[in-house]
Amino acid sequence: MNPVLVEVLRGTFVESRHAGALAVIDADGAVVAAIGDIERPVFPRSAVKLLQALPLVESGAADRWQLSDEQLALACASHNGEAAHVQAAEAMLRQAGADTSQLECGAHWPYLDAAQRALAAEGGRPSALHNNCSGKHAGFVCLACAQAAAGGLDPRRYATGYVHPDHPLMREVSAALAQTTGCDLDQAPRGTDGCSIPTYAIPLRSLALAYARVATGIGLRPVRAQAARRLRRAIAAAPFMVAGSGRFDTRVMQRLGERACIKVGAEGVYCAALPERGLGIAIKMDDGNNARAAEVVMASLLESLLTLDDRDAGFLAGLRAPTLHNWNGTEVGRLRATELLRQGLGGR
Repeated sequence: MNPVLVEVLRGTFVESRHAGALAVIDADGAVVAAIGDIERPVFPRSAVKLLQALPLVESGAADRWQLSDEQLALACASHNGEAAHVQAAEAMLRQAGADTSQLECGAHWPYLDAAQRALAAEGGRPSALHNNCSGKHAGFVCLACAQAAAGGLDPRRYATGYVHPDHPLMREVSAALAQTTGCDLDQAPRGTDGCSIPTYAIPLRSLALAYARVATGIGLRPVRAQAARRLRRAIAAAPFMVAGSGRFDTRVMQRLGERACIKVGAEGVYCAALPERGLGIAIKMDDGNNARAAEVVMASLLESLLTLDDRDAGFLAGLRAPTLHNWNGTEVGRLRATELLRQGLGGR
């Protein structure tokens, strides 16, 4: 059983506890820090979107369709469905000669309340463009259109069914995930993600290794290392596109820039690449808690592993130990890293 990493206090009394595991790995595979079971396979969900976007760049499709940094960041995103996100996803499709009907991620209302209200006030209904994964899927369609053009095939027909594991595009995406993590996905448990593509259960050690490789290029062939670097830099240049207003990922990367490339996944998963340290991070909270517990653990790791000035340290300290307020704005409690987590990260 994994240890408790985060506690929730109401007043001064511990009301809830969140157990989990974490791995910090270098590009040679050495364990820099580990707490809990880092060998148990977990579904990384959206935390691996950068890895899934590698073929879009290394194939030349991103250049063929002249994708911008904002669009490449969106290809790695779990976004709020704000206007900028929707417009960028639609533009990606248009540049590749495709349209919204080719997205196979499904539709849902924007995550951000203000975006939901704005869409409803206009009398609109959510489309696949509002899906938090629309950028990733637009990237898949862009890749499929490039592959079809190269093979003299009908792009619309070729792209149909791209979410299925046996589609040539998805085989290429899964191969990139397998190579970066070092896992044999044919032997891994497989499920279906919320956006309908395959998701594979992978140990935290392997997920952290993949992000260490993304951070350094070590263990990747040159074209893949270059693609990883381009995606990291695109995300650093346009962190709003990766998540959106008020979101942890966007706020942290707006502050730290290229020093930390972080990505949330559903059910309490977080991954990160720290280029200046040559490290990768993977976190899994056992109860699937994203918005509170996983963010506290990630903030604690960044605070411990990066050299920070006073302003950056103060910023991360606020995310590591956030206060909780009720609807009247009254402070009612806070979150905190447990002593075990603090000691496991050098006592901070």
